[in-house]
Amino acid sequence: MDFLYFLLVGGLAGWIAGKLMKGGGFGLVLNIALGIVGGIVGGWVFGFLGINLGVSPIIGQIITSVLGAVILLFVAGLLKK
Repeated sequence: MDFLYFLLVGGLAGWIAGKLMKGGGFGLVLNIALGIVGGIVGGWVFGFLGINLGVSPIIGQIITSVLGAVILLFVAGLLKK
């Protein structure tokens, strides 16, 4: 069940990140995959910087995943050019 939850949060984060990054999207499926990996990247970046979002766990996970996915989409957009 945790794996399904992880996929849903990552998928939502990837979709939101794709909408936020105008011209940075790679299509729905790849944006969802980037959102899932973005959750890992966002968690690492927030942990490294010592940032703690004092909100409910689900909102914090979505925000962390979205920011991680935006970072990944930005870097992938740079590499795509």
